[in-house]
This record gives sequence, structure tokens and C-alpha cells, in this order.
Amino acid sequence: MPLYILGRIAWMAVVLVVITFITFIIFTQLPSADPVLLRAGRNASPELVEALRNQLGLDRGFWGQYWTFFQNTFFHFDLGHSYQNNVDVKEQIFDRLPATVALAFGAMVVWLAAGIPIGILAALKRGRWPDKLAMGAALVAISAPVYWLGLVSLYLFSKDIGVVEIFQGSGSYPTTGTILTDPVGVSSALLLPWLVLAASFAAIYARFLRGNLSEVMGEDYIRTARAKGLGERRVVFRHGVRSAITPIVTILGLDLGILLGGAILTESVFNIPGIGRLAFDSIQKSDLPTVQGTVLLGAFFIIALNLVVDIVYAFLDPRVRY
Repeated sequence: MPLYILGRIAWMAVVLVVITFITFIIFTQLPSADPVLLRAGRNASPELVEALRNQLGLDRGFWGQYWTFFQNTFFHFDLGHSYQNNVDVKEQIFDRLPATVALAFGAMVVWLAAGIPIGILAALKRGRWPDKLAMGAALVAISAPVYWLGLVSLYLFSKDIGVVEIFQGSGSYPTTGTILTDPVGVSSALLLPWLVLAASFAAIYARFLRGNLSEVMGEDYIRTARAKGLGERRVVFRHGVRSAITPIVTILGLDLGILLGGAILTESVFNIPGIGRLAFDSIQKSDLPTVQGTVLLGAFFIIALNLVVDIVYAFLDPRVRY
């Protein structure tokens, strides 16, 4: 098992290096705009442009620039400075990260709490009205875009413009404090975004679990467990759900990794100061270092959570280790 984990960590490091190389090419070699002019401004003097070019290391060759970028990223965790306000990109990301983490993990709890029971119920009542009702609602939730569902939810249920004033509206996220220092304020501001963001995920998980559990309940070992006289509840949860829910670990790791990299649509609709909103604003302003930093952060979360998924799988199914 330790060798398996070490091998996965080594592979994670290789993937990160490849991603940094691709990211470097995309954000330094492909843009048509000169990064120095973006940093210096429109009316910069030639002397200032040349000084900035030297300061940013853009007067070196391609491999010299990449080696500097590689060292700054992996050895010093230096993601550069914003072109717009000359602020350290790392500080901007760390300031926005708590809001994104709270949004992602809160939504994950909601969609697991809703999707798993609905999926189990639909599988056990397959073909009957609970199954049809659940799958119909799931189809509607999957088909509704997050930005549309968010705007409709604000219009219907927010306290500022809503028809029925239940939840906090857009821009209610506290300017100071996090989910740890101000749990009441943050939770009340994120309750509606949690529900909106979790809607499509809960529907997907419910449909996925329904399909898996329906297939598992027809296996021979389920019939054997029933023949031994085990109660139906124990057969379903101890044997059926335990086997059917294992593949969900994979998609859960991927979904959570993507959300930790920034839920751009949800954060933009509800004006949440998270990583996704930072990336959106930076793209609009052509702030390449900040966009690059958010991309690398998202890639790191996806790779790290894939590593966690691989390790969890190795514990759930010993065959994976070999």
C-alpha cells in the first residue's frame, strides 16, 4: 500500500509539471497582447517598458523564462503580480479561497444529502410513481443552467428583490470573516447559492446511483443474502448501496476539485468573492498572471483530489492496489 501511494504521488508531481508547462505556453507565448504593455499601461515610456521587460524576465529565451516560472511556482510558490493593481497573485487567491471552499463543501453536503436518498428510493421503487417523479425532477434540475436557476431563485426568494423573502440576496456575503470566524453570517449568505449549485449535482448523483443500485440488486450475492434470511434493510444498505456507491467516489472527487478551482457562474450570479469571481474579473481585465494563478490552483485541486480518490479506492477495493 505505501508503494502504491508513493507511486500515485510521483505521478501527481509529473502531471503538475506538464500542466505548468502547458499553462506557461498558453499565457506567455500565445496571447497577442504584450504582457509588458499590459503591466506598464498605455502611455508608458520606452525606458519603463524595457525596465519591466527585464524585471519580468521576458528578455530571456523561451526555456530561460520557463525555468524561472518553474522555480517561482514550485520552489517559492510565487505566482507573480497582478497587472491591474500590482498585488501578489498568491495573496489575492488566499483571500478569495475561503469563500470558494465554503461554497464548494456546503454544496457538496447538500447534493449528497439529497441525491443519495433520492437515488436509493428511485432504485427500490423502479418503474413506479416515486421513481418517475424523482427522475422527472432530476431531468429538470439537470437541464436548468446554473446562472438561470440562480437568477430565478434570486427573483423568487431573495430578501432584496424576491417575491417571497426567504434567503439572503446577491452580494450578502460578509466582507470580513470566513465560515470559521462568522459561521452564521456566511451560512445565511451561502444558503441559496448552496441550493442552486447543488441542484444539478444532486440530480446527476441520484440518476447515477439509481442505475448502479438497480443493477446491483439483481446480482447473485444479493439473492444469496436474502436467501440467508437477512432483513431487506440490511440487504439494501449493507450489500447493495455499499457496492453501488463506490463509483460515485470518482465523480465526487472530480466535481469537488472543479468547484474548488472556482464556481464561476454561481459566484458571479450571487456576487461571492471567491476564486471563480476573481478569475472572471481577471479575464475581463486581461490580467494574465491572476488568470494563470487561478488555472494552476484549479489544476492542483483536481489532481490532488484524484490522488485522494485513488487512495480511497485502494482501501475500498484491494484489487486496485495491484
